[in-house]
Amino acid sequence: MKKIVVAAVAVALIMALFALTACSNTTNTAEEAGQIEVLTNEKPSLSRRIWNFFVEKVGARISVFICSMIPFIELRGAIPLGAGMGLNPFLCYLVAVLGNMLPVPFILLFIRAILEWMKKTKLFGKFALWLESKGEKNKDRITKYGFWGLTLFVMIPLPGTGAWTGSLVAAMLHMPFWRAMLSTLIGVMSAGVIMTFISYGVATIFG
Repeated sequence: MKKIVVAAVAVALIMALFALTACSNTTNTAEEAGQIEVLTNEKPSLSRRIWNFFVEKVGARISVFICSMIPFIELRGAIPLGAGMGLNPFLCYLVAVLGNMLPVPFILLFIRAILEWMKKTKLFGKFALWLESKGEKNKDRITKYGFWGLTLFVMIPLPGTGAWTGSLVAAMLHMPFWRAMLSTLIGVMSAGVIMTFISYGVATIFG
């Protein structure tokens, strides 16, 4: 268990450093890049246009909210993004938790039916089997400790864990809806606290 926690913290720290470095480099070179583009009459790069869209048009809060809903990225990537964009820590935490939790009830209620439908189609059949195998792979970790097993699985910020996978496994285990919701919520909130301290601690050190 100690090795898992250490690995989780290390991964979270690396993610935070990467996100903050990318954001810092983008911010610091914005004026220089703009001057170069004017001098060369070249169009901004695709990455520049995407960044400008999210920063100038979408805004930090909505960007964090959207990012936290995306599978595999979730809150673990959204909070470092918010820190890099200068969002208030408490607000960033709240928005990321809400965004990460938004898909959970839909996964718990509908994922089994969706997977059965997907398996009957040629287009999504292999993807559905892959999702099922991913859920099966993590079943033992959760069933061994029940409610708190799911909470811990969602809480630890490692690749392959999180609200999406945790909810998928909970649905496959036929865990009662509100029990799964509460367990996932505790896990997401705990993961948010970990990522907030790591991300904003890094931002303070390297800011």
